[in-house]
Amino acid sequence: MIRVMIADDHKMVREGLKSLIEFDENICVVEEADNGTECIDKLSNNNIDVLLLDINMPEISGMEVLDILVKKKVYPKILMLTVHSEIEYLIKSIDMGADGYLLKDSDSHELIRAIHCVYQGEKFIQPSLIPLLNSRLISLDMDKEKINALSSRELEVLRLVSVGFLNKDIASKLYISERTVKNHLFNIFKKIGCTDRTQAAIFCIRNRLVSLDG
Repeated sequence: MIRVMIADDHKMVREGLKSLIEFDENICVVEEADNGTECIDKLSNNNIDVLLLDINMPEISGMEVLDILVKKKVYPKILMLTVHSEIEYLIKSIDMGADGYLLKDSDSHELIRAIHCVYQGEKFIQPSLIPLLNSRLISLDMDKEKINALSSRELEVLRLVSVGFLNKDIASKLYISERTVKNHLFNIFKKIGCTDRTQAAIFCIRNRLVSLDG
């Protein structure tokens, strides 16, 4: 029997999921939580095999719960359940350690299949998102080649530009002339295919060369 916990702040969603899941006689919903704090507390007192985790929850978000659980190193299989079809949420969830990613508009067969997949140690990704994921990964591979073409000094300059440093500030910080900074930027923009500082910042954030929170 697969023991499941549902963490979602909407009672109707939890009730609907439970009724769908329990069509499968091999799955049982043994616990529920309506916020992130309650989810973590209840997990510590229950032997859960699979956690269905909503991304948007009060007190502690689903992404924060995921981060906390992964850092504990002993946690159930985690299937992110969400309305977010944006590929960045999917990539971040899987990178952080989630075992699967499923949209809330999925049918019951897909939901049950996802639970069985992650329980058996496989990764599950919403099938409709796979083409977008493949396209995004191809883009990341292309960016990796561009990043590898940059020298260590060019990477330094790029990161500083992306967090708002002006040329004179970069020159001062790196003990080089402003002319040298301009030369570096010319080469950087050419290598990564950007035309201005804003595009360079987006390139950095997309490839996690800098953090959004500093």
